[in-house]
Amino acid sequence: MQLPLLRSILISALVATSLLAQAPAQPKVTRVLATLTVKPGITRDQIMKVMQDEVRQTVGLYLDGKIQEWYARGDGKGVVFLLDCKSVEEAKETLEALPLIRANFASFEYMPLGPLTPLRLLLAPPTPAQ
Repeated sequence: MQLPLLRSILISALVATSLLAQAPAQPKVTRVLATLTVKPGITRDQIMKVMQDEVRQTVGLYLDGKIQEWYARGDGKGVVFLLDCKSVEEAKETLEALPLIRANFASFEYMPLGPLTPLRLLLAPPTPAQ
């Protein structure tokens, strides 16, 4: 094996090792995933009493651009929203006023989302071939 090729391989290995040893960077939060779950013991009749207001307010959030996407959960126990929010706190402020939450019939779980930061490795300048 030629010395320049060996040196290039060693440099690449050292760079990769140092990148892997660093703590992963926290991605910038660009969206929040919110999962609504109906609480155990809540009946369909209870839900239907607030559902008209719930739907109206949810549509309002969609039309205001806060809810980007919405889905029914596959298990039938609630919904999933993809929110245009920059923090979980902002998402809570947006959703905690909905009628199902105010009536204590359901709760949300929140997950902050952001860009896939390992993709930044693709933007790193290539190591010079020697």
